[in-house]
Amino acid sequence: MPRWFLPAFALGVGAFSALAATGALSPLSALAIGAAASAAVLAAITTREPAEAPLPLPPLEANDPAPMPPGAGQVLLARLPTPILLVARSGRVYYANPAAHQALPRLETGSHFAHLIRAPAFVEALSATLSDGDERAVSFTLHDKSERFIEARVALLPAGSAFGLEALALVQIDDRTDARRAEQMRSDFIANASHELRTPLASIIGYIETLQHHARDDPAARERFLGIMAREAGRMQRLVNDLMSLGRIEMTEHLRPGEVHSLEDIAAESAAALVPMAVQDGIDLQVRLDPGGTPVACDPDQLAQVFTNLIDNAMKYGGAGGTVRIARADPGKASPGRVGIAISDSGPGIDREHIPRLTERFYRVSVTSSRNKGGTGLGLAIVKHILNRHGGRLEIASAPGKGSTFTVWLPRADTRASRRGA
Repeated sequence: MPRWFLPAFALGVGAFSALAATGALSPLSALAIGAAASAAVLAAITTREPAEAPLPLPPLEANDPAPMPPGAGQVLLARLPTPILLVARSGRVYYANPAAHQALPRLETGSHFAHLIRAPAFVEALSATLSDGDERAVSFTLHDKSERFIEARVALLPAGSAFGLEALALVQIDDRTDARRAEQMRSDFIANASHELRTPLASIIGYIETLQHHARDDPAARERFLGIMAREAGRMQRLVNDLMSLGRIEMTEHLRPGEVHSLEDIAAESAAALVPMAVQDGIDLQVRLDPGGTPVACDPDQLAQVFTNLIDNAMKYGGAGGTVRIARADPGKASPGRVGIAISDSGPGIDREHIPRLTERFYRVSVTSSRNKGGTGLGLAIVKHILNRHGGRLEIASAPGKGSTFTVWLPRADTRASRRGA
């Protein structure tokens, strides 16, 4: 009989026991029962055949917990992807699996759990379980380099189990930070979208009621109110279109585009489409791009949307009679292997504290100014997500009184790739 058969058989029995127990017990209790059964079967079978003498363990220091006996229990915990701690009644960490060491960089076996996780709710729950043996679940927040939201479950393992001779607390730790932040982002997004739609909708309803009553027979008021209603309805339509566009972009953000096109040509075509608007507002739109320029792997429609949004913003916030320039950006050390297109305006500029938040959804430097200019607060968020899909980034440079420059950086396409549509 091969040597690996008995340990493998014992581990299989333990896993089967754990699965069988899940129908009536909690996951932590099922794990404890399965591991204990595995150790019992392993001990019963191996006593029938002489085993090699184990290597002597190094001497323990006074404050060190006894090491976990080797066997199926330790193998099982080590392979779990979830951070697991075993804590002795003294409060010392008896064992921590690799996932726990990765989640808690300051973790040291033998240290007291209260020094490892300084959260009163966690300390109280673990202390209570060590005292009365009841299983508990607790949520708390850790403040290290950043805020982390943690959920932990604590159960008591009986003495004499596969994990040692003394009773131990089994602690399962789940980092819920990403899920909590995603939920908060969804909640904020829904609240902001609802607010943005509610304002023009309330305005339209109010003017409709006025036209039905007080202004029913007033042609001048009716004409003015209908113009306002049309403007507000157009604002809602732009918002809905941007919301739908953002949703479509997020669905494909993980898929890199495969077509190769000239970045300069896409930017120039986007600028050409906005020339009539520039002429109407007296804006000097200067395009300084050589045709057939740098090839990039891209979705041309999405990149056109990026440049259209950025050039349109430069024209709107730069002000009538200003200048907007579209040109190749000077290569910089911060963007090796990338090509940049810079869109600059001669507007009032942006204060430094606003720049890091400009690509957040619904963030505006001036809410009133943005709404008056037809902005939805989603344009730069759309730009950011499109550039994320393309492996690019948006660089923003601005100062009050010195205008603003938005630079699109994208990786150059492989020169061996075929250029389609360039």
